[in-house]
Amino acid sequence: MKIAITAQGNSPDSIVDPRFGRAAWLLIHDDVSDSWESIDNTAGRNTAHGAGIQAAQKVADHHVEALVTGAIGPKAFTSLQTAKIRIFHGARGTAQEALAAYKAGQLQEASESDATGAV
Repeated sequence: MKIAITAQGNSPDSIVDPRFGRAAWLLIHDDVSDSWESIDNTAGRNTAHGAGIQAAQKVADHHVEALVTGAIGPKAFTSLQTAKIRIFHGARGTAQEALAAYKAGQLQEASESDATGAV
């Protein structure tokens, strides 16, 4: 299983970025190989519109099954739902800590009603 986590830096020790579409980095943890991949999201951060949709496409292209983030907007929510990627928000601490919280079932799964983009 692959899990994407929004982060402010490119390592598992980086702090979770509370934004999805404009997150600095998208970190992907592969449970099978217990490895991390870092995806620079500069293009998403600097785009005028559609940052969440672009980030959702990047996550989908990497065959991610779950996303862990601080908050997510409604357009990104819809894009991820269409790609059958589960979304968990409210993550805090480092990416490694957020991954542990996800695995422990401590994060709330996002629903359409709370996909607002608010932090």
